[in-house]
Amino acid sequence: MPKAALQIIRDEHAAVAAVLRSMLAMVAAGEGDEPERFFDVLRAMLFYIDEFPERRHHPKESDLLFPKVARVAPELMPVIRRLETDHVKGEGKVRELQHLLLAWELLGDARREDFVRAAEEYVRFYLDHMHAEEQHIMPAAVKLLSDDDWAQLDAAFEQERDPLAGGERDPGYDRLFTRIVLKAPAPIGVGDELHHASAG
Repeated sequence: MPKAALQIIRDEHAAVAAVLRSMLAMVAAGEGDEPERFFDVLRAMLFYIDEFPERRHHPKESDLLFPKVARVAPELMPVIRRLETDHVKGEGKVRELQHLLLAWELLGDARREDFVRAAEEYVRFYLDHMHAEEQHIMPAAVKLLSDDDWAQLDAAFEQERDPLAGGERDPGYDRLFTRIVLKAPAPIGVGDELHHASAG
């Protein structure tokens, strides 16, 4: 039978991966002549990560998916413990990034390298985390969980879905997603490339 939760998890993973990679691409390209737009979009991206993956996606995995998989595949407990530790650390890591971005914006280029280093480390951490879920947890879930388990997971993951991953638009978040989609350059948004004055 179709497993809606499985597709939602994959779609939400793809959405956050796209935001993370776009963030690094923007940072690598630099703020150019549009620092206000540059920092505005990065702030929106980090807020999105904190608000959706950290606060809505991860709790469903921790509270429902992981315990169900642990019950039927106890050999995966070391992986599940590592993923749970990642979930606990993740919120602090994204808050630290928000602080480092503000320091760069307000205190200038002397603080740029701190943000870049932390952002690159965070993106590696997050992509590795999602890869481990998709390589270990999801195949075990598909193979071993019951139809009743999947019915519960489907119902949970259908709630408060990420609008960047096909979820219903929540008017309360319109400004956030408008900022990301309309102001960020491709691939995550449709905004123009940040303008850089020609050298010389």
